[in-house]
Amino acid sequence: MKRRTAAVGEPSFYHSAIPDWPKGDRPREKLLRAGESALTDAELLAILIRTGSRRVTAVDLATTLLREFGSLHHLATRTARDLRRYRGLGEAKSLALVAAFELGRRAAARERTEKVQVSSPEVVATLFQPLLRDLRQEVFMVLLLDSANHLLRDVTITTGILNSSLVHPREVFRPAILEPAASVILLHNHPSGNAEPSSEDIAITRQLVEAGRIFGIPVHDHVILTAHSYTSLAERGMM
Repeated sequence: MKRRTAAVGEPSFYHSAIPDWPKGDRPREKLLRAGESALTDAELLAILIRTGSRRVTAVDLATTLLREFGSLHHLATRTARDLRRYRGLGEAKSLALVAAFELGRRAAARERTEKVQVSSPEVVATLFQPLLRDLRQEVFMVLLLDSANHLLRDVTITTGILNSSLVHPREVFRPAILEPAASVILLHNHPSGNAEPSSEDIAITRQLVEAGRIFGIPVHDHVILTAHSYTSLAERGMM
């Protein structure tokens, strides 16, 4: 079979299988030798992808993904189903990429002190935007606080379209009672990029504020996050 001719100025070995490349240019060996910061986005992705398909290396496949989606950020928002459309990415490789992106989001979101004090909606945004900004569906969370407003832990209540039938007071306050928490902050994302609260957001907030009064666990705020902005219903006087 005739071998593909390399583009002008491009090393010819890049169109051969990665094991045939010079050792110093193979992504895994390069990572061991020079560290992760020395690798391109495509090379790091290629390590996760592991192998390519016929006449297409893992680096070729990674480069195609980055070109198709425009950036690593946009690639990180795709589902396993989206990725499986590309030749050479089966279910196992697609799931590995999705899992790696999710781990990155969680690591960024949890890079905080053991007892961070949630003193403002800006603190909430700083902590949780890295976790929620790439998601394509709404996630509703409750942040459990102690008496000094230190974050005890966060709990995901529901994932999907936000409505009052899914966000029931019993599900929101059960973890707060079990912790036990002195107060809570409500939090959810708007994948649309519009941080303005909907009428449903306001109705849910007021329902949960009233439930908090009954349980003796005050709701300090409801923060709506997008990738680059946030809205505090408490600051807006909507609670």
